[in-house]
Amino acid sequence: MEPTIALIILAVVVVAVALSAIRIVPQARAYNIERFGRYTRTLGPGLNFLIPGVDRVNTKFDLREQVFTSRPQPVITEDNLVVNIDTVLYYQITQPKAAAYEVANYIQAIDQLTVTTLRNVIGSMDLERTLTSREEINTRLRGVLDETTGKWGIRINRVEIKAIDPPPTIKEAMEKQMRADRDKRAAILHAEGERQARILKAEGARQQAILEAQGDQQAAILRADGEAQAIERVFQAVHTNNADAKLLAYKYLETLPSLAQGEGNTFWVIPGELTEAVKNVSHAFSGNASQEEPSTEKEDGGTPGGPAQIGAPDPVQSSSAQAAADAAEAAERAVADARDDVRRAGARTGTTPEPREED
Repeated sequence: MEPTIALIILAVVVVAVALSAIRIVPQARAYNIERFGRYTRTLGPGLNFLIPGVDRVNTKFDLREQVFTSRPQPVITEDNLVVNIDTVLYYQITQPKAAAYEVANYIQAIDQLTVTTLRNVIGSMDLERTLTSREEINTRLRGVLDETTGKWGIRINRVEIKAIDPPPTIKEAMEKQMRADRDKRAAILHAEGERQARILKAEGARQQAILEAQGDQQAAILRADGEAQAIERVFQAVHTNNADAKLLAYKYLETLPSLAQGEGNTFWVIPGELTEAVKNVSHAFSGNASQEEPSTEKEDGGTPGGPAQIGAPDPVQSSSAQAAADAAEAAERAVADARDDVRRAGARTGTTPEPREED
């Protein structure tokens, strides 16, 4: 029994020693190996063998890119304003040996280096430049950190400013300034809109006035052409038909009532040619009667050169005189009607036109 137990114990010891000599390193990992307290090598990913009791794993590193977020740090700007700034670092271990033996705590070292570098960078800028120059701050931080951490076996891939928090009073002043700027831009845009609207309205009114003037001009030209053609046709008709004085006198009397049709007439002037027109009409009818006397005498049985019947009433002469009297009476009635039309027109307009006769 005792030899069997001893063999079992020996087998267990052998297996334990064999297992301690085998190291399997995962992908993107690195192990620093020390032999009797001295660095010998760095194990890469895969199966590795160690000398049991002699070699040991000192540090294990993750070679993937890491993210480190610092706490908000108070920083004083060039114009003596305190702002709290949060930063985010993206770093990667490239040399596990340097990261283990060149710096005691590389995380703390990176944090403190970031704070001091950030204070130096922000201290040379005022608040407005600090808020608008994040890319410049990131570039300067990355340059200083990458240069310093290179000997630690760490590469700074990226530095980002996560937040910049100015004091509450500065925030309030900035909000007021931003609101004022927005109101200013809104007022400018509103004024520009009104200006453009007025310009467009003026252009439209100008174009409308031009078109209306052109239309009035064309209408006036057409009306003038129509009136000219009408007058020319009337003139041609009068000369072609050879109108005598009787017709002209009658048309003259016929147009007298139209003189009082205007609403603005306050008095009516009877032209002196009215009596001449009446005389022309009377003479016209009397002239016709004188031309008919010889024929009437012949019809009564008289001989040419024979004595006329004295004292006997001549019906032709009496009818001609009656026609002349009727024409004169018609002319007087036309004048009276014209005067009545003038009075009625004056009653409509509130004035009393007084007709008068011109010599």
